[in-house]
Amino acid sequence: QVHLLESGGGLVQPGASLRLSCAASGRPFTGGTMAWFRQPPGKDREFVAAHKQRNTGTRYKDSLRGRFTISRDNAKNTLYLQMNDLRPDGTAVYYCAATTRGLITTSIAGEHEYEYWGKGTQVTVSS
Repeated sequence: QVHLLESGGGLVQPGASLRLSCAASGRPFTGGTMAWFRQPPGKDREFVAAHKQRNTGTRYKDSLRGRFTISRDNAKNTLYLQMNDLRPDGTAVYYCAATTRGLITTSIAGEHEYEYWGKGTQVTVSS
């Protein structure tokens, strides 16, 4: 059985950094795409970033590029999200998602493309 377990969330002040982790168990995702999504309070879940299969590339929500960095350690079957210069609009539940398929760029931000999801970790950015 596949499990995705997020960690690293918390309460931080604007301008701070956080590093989220997503530990996958049950099967390797080396050949599949892994991603982060987030759901701000009262809003729909949205795409944050994705790490393509076999280290073939990354994709970001346009407004986050340059402040957020996605990475993965295939040996540990773990996905990371380094978030720098956090802003109050970064307050959300952050979800890890994974698929066994290698997604193409045009579909990589679609929630329906991912069959495995974690339960999420809360990030709150507030002074």
